Amino acid sequence: MDWFDNWALTLAVFIPAVGMAIVLLIPKAEEQLIKVVTLVTSLVTLGVGIAILARFDFDTSKLQFHVNQRWIDVIHSRYHMAIDGISLPLLLLSMFVTVLCVVYSWNHFPEPHNPKGFLALMLLLEVGMNGTFAAQDLILFFIFFELVLLPMFFMIGVWGGPNREYASIKFFLFTLFGSALMLLSFLALFFLSKQRTFDMVTLTKLHGAGIVHGTQVLLFAGLFLGFAIKVPMFPFHTWLPDAHTEAPTVGSVLLAAILLKLGAYGFIRIGLPMLPDGARTWAPWIGLLAVIGIIYGALGCLAQRDMKRLIAFSSIAHMGFVMLGIATLTQFGINAAIFGMVAHGLITGMLFFLAGSVQERYETRELSRLGGLLTQAPHLGWILGFTAMASLGLPGLAGFWGEFPSILSAYDPTKPHGLIGGSSGTLWTFRVYMVIAAVGTVLAAGYLLFMLQRVAFGKVKAEYEAAHIHDVHGPEWLAWLPMLALIVALGIYPNLLFKISDPAVTHMVATFSKVL
Repeated sequence: MDWFDNWALTLAVFIPAVGMAIVLLIPKAEEQLIKVVTLVTSLVTLGVGIAILARFDFDTSKLQFHVNQRWIDVIHSRYHMAIDGISLPLLLLSMFVTVLCVVYSWNHFPEPHNPKGFLALMLLLEVGMNGTFAAQDLILFFIFFELVLLPMFFMIGVWGGPNREYASIKFFLFTLFGSALMLLSFLALFFLSKQRTFDMVTLTKLHGAGIVHGTQVLLFAGLFLGFAIKVPMFPFHTWLPDAHTEAPTVGSVLLAAILLKLGAYGFIRIGLPMLPDGARTWAPWIGLLAVIGIIYGALGCLAQRDMKRLIAFSSIAHMGFVMLGIATLTQFGINAAIFGMVAHGLITGMLFFLAGSVQERYETRELSRLGGLLTQAPHLGWILGFTAMASLGLPGLAGFWGEFPSILSAYDPTKPHGLIGGSSGTLWTFRVYMVIAAVGTVLAAGYLLFMLQRVAFGKVKAEYEAAHIHDVHGPEWLAWLPMLALIVALGIYPNLLFKISDPAVTHMVATFSKVL
């Protein structure tokens, strides 16, 4: 199947674009046909992803499924896509979550009721997400990285809550500002590299050769701002709670599950291997902002009275663990960060699904008005309890392997293949970060149990005593069961993911550690 290896990533990225074009050609009144075409498109895309997984060589660190063709010769940019064990889990996560979002949307379209526009934007969003994880050219990466802004801007601005205009514009301006600085760093990498290329594979092999330390630090600062806003890291996080709170349910799920991962992935794929000297200088500061984000996000959760906004602040805390793992610049920490991204995508995506369903049934997300969910909708209540336990890092569920290894990696970031340097000051700095992050896990248990107690336990409030609250519907079961099963599978056997990412991470860290 050599033809498949040559076409796999092109199909994975652009099948959703073809599906979107078909959806746009179908009359708006044909809602059922629009839904079916969107579902089939997302399933076919996932099928391509499963075929890629089946043909993927787990024992090599090399990039696979290469496609490298001429594209924009005048600026030396090529149509170059490939994946390795770092990008494959996130690419599959994007395909997987998109299918579940389409299934969930079947009977959950937000107002104004326009399935055609909503589903077309969802497919366009998948093009950008899949393309970002597959791109191996900086210009191609930038195009896909920016492409996701447009559909998410309209999802929030058209189908969002009462403050949707403010939230959508804030989201767009924050991320666009960071992307402008990131693009400047891309251009600088092009002009400072000996080959004058945007090819990510070539630039990775150079490891910043010929770029003096001070320039590497400045270039990494540009990349840092572009990626940190997308994560988002403290103090660049302020767009996230507003965007999540106002976004429709599916928009919040895709934003939490995939879009936040684009920034962290950029650090691993571009920042660390291309500018290792700059990364080493910035690493303690990234770690500091990561642990501040963990504590700040947790305290922010404890202050919330809106269920969805509480989950939004929890994303800041959980992505802090991801960034702490990346900041250690170690094989163990980066593997933990990749696992944390996947675990967060599944668990927090599931929490946003649940928040949307609770709001649909009670027409409110205010914790003070909720209660007794286990009495009125026991299946929904138990699923909320299960997901909350996964989010707080209960051993045996995926959330544990997203947090514990990241904390442990900060104990000694100088080994194995550590790039931080062996100074005792830096070593103890990261050990302080480890302690602070561990405190964050206690706070996480506090705010998640607080949410669970207010929503699922206690007596039903008087205003809802006579209301008929539906338990889990068919489309909800279809959308949620695969996520719940994967949360358990990864929690019990984390090597399902670690065996994919570890060869590529080990090679990357070992290779550019020789440069420093």
